[in-house]
Amino acid sequence: MRAGVGVAAILARLLLQFASTNRSSHLTIMPCNLDLARRLLALSQVGLHFSTNEYDRERYRETSQLAAQLLANESGRSAETLHSTWYVEDGYATPKIDVRGAIFREQRVLLVRETTDGKWTLPGGWADVNDAPSSAVEKEIEQESGFTAKAIKLAALYDRNQHNHPSYLFHAWKAFFICEITGGAARTSHETDGVDFFDLDTLPELSTGRSTAVQIRRMYQHHLHREWTTEFD
Repeated sequence: MRAGVGVAAILARLLLQFASTNRSSHLTIMPCNLDLARRLLALSQVGLHFSTNEYDRERYRETSQLAAQLLANESGRSAETLHSTWYVEDGYATPKIDVRGAIFREQRVLLVRETTDGKWTLPGGWADVNDAPSSAVEKEIEQESGFTAKAIKLAALYDRNQHNHPSYLFHAWKAFFICEITGGAARTSHETDGVDFFDLDTLPELSTGRSTAVQIRRMYQHHLHREWTTEFD
């Protein structure tokens, strides 16, 4: 038996499962199909990273192209765009890390409005290479809101797939920190065009791919109970 045949069989079964669950003609990617295609892309990326057999590498490349085409059929985007977006990085595929900072004044929470969708969220974003988790969230708060802050507590580490966020190409973990303002002043940035504190009972329209009302209110409970342990999936 050729090296890589076992993995190839797994990829084939995943492709068949993807095809059998594809029952929608809508442009929105269905979560079950997205999960399968994401897994196919990750397996092909890992295979290309470890395999030295050109026969197997060609099969991995073909698998990634097929997965991108399956996504394109449902999302309305081109397979080339989806494929190039996924392969911004190579090597072993791992979840992305999104950091969010929760800052409260009495029963009001600091939110920023994203220029990309005009909706509000806890300040944050993708963690940068070489940043410690606490440094990453502190930097994001300053960049997006103008306030300098200190991360006090890691309140939660969530799997994005398990918390009612909209479908997204990449798998991500979301780290929520309780933070306190140490200086600065409210200002916008090229990423945000609004900075304000909102009452927890009257939250504005939220950018739910970034943070949800349930998560914000849960962070308020962690703000009140600093002794609580970190939540995780």
